[in-house]
Amino acid sequence: MKQRISAGYRTFGMAGWARFSFLVPLGLLSCSAAPENEPPNIILIMADDMGFSDPGCYGSEIQTPNLDRLAENGLRFSRFYNGARCCPTRASLLTGLYAHQVGVGYMADNDWGHESYRGDLDDQCVTMAEALGSSGYATYMTGKWHVTRHLGHWSGDSARMSKENWPLRRGFDRFYGTIIGAGSYYDPVTLVRDNEPVEPEEDNFYYTDAINDQMVVFINEHIKSGNKNPFFAYVAHVAPHWPLHALPEDIERYEGVYDKGWDEIRRERLEKMKRIGLLDEDTELTPRDPGVPPWEEEKNKAWMVRAMEVYAAQIERMDKGIGRIIEALEKNHILENTLIVFLSDNGGCAEILTDGWRGMFIARETRDGRQVHVGNDPSVLPGPENTYQSYGVGWANVSNTPFRLYKHFAHEGGISTPMIMHWPGGIKAKGEWRRYPSHIIDLMPTFLDVAGVEYPERFNGKEILPPEGQSLIPVIKQDRVERDGPLFWEHEGNRAVLSGKWKLVQRHNRDWALFDMLIDRTETTDLSDEMPEKVAELKTMYEEWAEWAGVLPWPAYKYIQDNKLDEDAR
Repeated sequence: MKQRISAGYRTFGMAGWARFSFLVPLGLLSCSAAPENEPPNIILIMADDMGFSDPGCYGSEIQTPNLDRLAENGLRFSRFYNGARCCPTRASLLTGLYAHQVGVGYMADNDWGHESYRGDLDDQCVTMAEALGSSGYATYMTGKWHVTRHLGHWSGDSARMSKENWPLRRGFDRFYGTIIGAGSYYDPVTLVRDNEPVEPEEDNFYYTDAINDQMVVFINEHIKSGNKNPFFAYVAHVAPHWPLHALPEDIERYEGVYDKGWDEIRRERLEKMKRIGLLDEDTELTPRDPGVPPWEEEKNKAWMVRAMEVYAAQIERMDKGIGRIIEALEKNHILENTLIVFLSDNGGCAEILTDGWRGMFIARETRDGRQVHVGNDPSVLPGPENTYQSYGVGWANVSNTPFRLYKHFAHEGGISTPMIMHWPGGIKAKGEWRRYPSHIIDLMPTFLDVAGVEYPERFNGKEILPPEGQSLIPVIKQDRVERDGPLFWEHEGNRAVLSGKWKLVQRHNRDWALFDMLIDRTETTDLSDEMPEKVAELKTMYEEWAEWAGVLPWPAYKYIQDNKLDEDAR
């Protein structure tokens, strides 16, 4: 593997790393605010399954005043990309590497017997918390971890019952959250405080509030302790990932908003996105998903309306809690020198939960003994604790306005995320857009840049893979207009390469399609037949990257079995 990685790094590695990394913080961007050379606090906030157009400041009717405030006084990115799904995104985000490089080529699942598909962060990478913590940063995390197959005492499989690769083992000083990826907002399974399993402490427990409020506690404790070092805080929300759980008072505020249906809401969002400068005036809405009827023909309007009301309420509740984090920074007089980054892990989720679906750790009863109704049953309205439902394809199509497809896919609807940067003491620009294509692998080098921290060649006595991303500081300054190299995606056989203005993308077992992203961001005009040479060029580029990164033909577990790929064979 070492030989493969080294060769790949020379081919695909980021030349800009040497040019732009490890710059002096603060003086690089702005002369205002914090003392010269004082590294900033860093807060990374991530939503789960929130689509490109869902925040108010990206075109939505959903009330997100705190995110809007960050956008108005900071920067918004119009072409920021994720890893198409929760586990791969989290693995890449935390390490600055592609997910296959660090053992999470699919999901945090059972070990499939191949280094790229361990379902677990490996020891050839370093996390943000490890890199920043080693330089003196205090490191705190709340929320969803979901990058390990080790589940402690909740797993019946002895091989998965350790706490290996839990947050405190990967650089965090404090942690409060869940190890797995989804569950009840009222009674989340695998809830952990630091390194010990716990139960919800309040009768009116709601996970989104707990994630935000515990981070406020960590921040206040950090200041009150007299700790003069900066902190890195990772707030990994589950909202608005299914199940559709929201508090009644939050749902009520959206009564009537979605009665007009998904077609009209999509049109309204598109027009707002144009007004705020996110999209060009000539951007056209992609066709409604072929599996979704026109709103006038929808047979279960009442249930569908309620589903979107709950989804919106989940996002608004998350935003309110983010407001409490901002308030804590203000009260402690540290907002000025705190870099806040907000993004989503993938596009809106079109998954439909069916009757009898259980998934992992779905409780059959609520904490007070009521039966949980699982599945999108039109006779059971979503929202309460005793339901477990999702909002479906039609509303996911709305969330990803104006794009096609959803979470899982490498089309824009799956991999495009809203991304906001706010740093009063370090970023002079206010309310501006950055239209440079950037990626979750870019956040590691960006954070190390502003902290004045060097990326380690070795960690815990082991050689560490070199970073794949590029610092976004030149993008913030508008000094960079092109990437130093291409970007790549693969998840469940859905794959893509973005090089310059060209994107080659493929759904699993379908033909490659070619799009000019400067004039066709919605991927509506396939140019593959007209430009076979460009298709061949980009396809070769992708295949070379896939071999280097350890991507296997999908389904990877079957390929591993059929070809008898195991650790001994390699």
